[in-house]
Amino acid sequence: MKQQFIKEYSIKAKPTQSETKEIKDSAAAVMEFRQIYDPDTLGLFESAYVLYLNSSNRLKGFMKLSDGGMTHVVVDPRIMIMGALGSLSTAVILCHNHPSGNPKPSQDDRLLTKKLIAACKLMDISFVDHIVLAGNRYYSFREHGEIE
Repeated sequence: MKQQFIKEYSIKAKPTQSETKEIKDSAAAVMEFRQIYDPDTLGLFESAYVLYLNSSNRLKGFMKLSDGGMTHVVVDPRIMIMGALGSLSTAVILCHNHPSGNPKPSQDDRLLTKKLIAACKLMDISFVDHIVLAGNRYYSFREHGEIE
């Protein structure tokens, strides 16, 4: 009788020059995200990325979570957590952009943030911040007291 096996999954990392940078605050995170985002598409459609950090808030890497439309992007908590677990990260910082140029978060953005905080808490991963990029401006949920 032939044995059947399930698929084996793995996470692969591509080293970058940014590795080991300490992300001390939202401004440092924004600098990293601005290097990741394509400036030509920042004003066209929403995209979501996540930075993965170690326990010293040093950058381990990043992952693109998804591209969306002009007013919405889907962020699946399972995908974000998968990357954190696969990279042995202890903290994450989420970022998405608003092509409108207005960084003010929507009610959906706030609900997503709460959902991601809860998911991270279950896995003992620190959800450091959710940043919204819009043109030359940004909104940090942590800076505005929406994340403790």
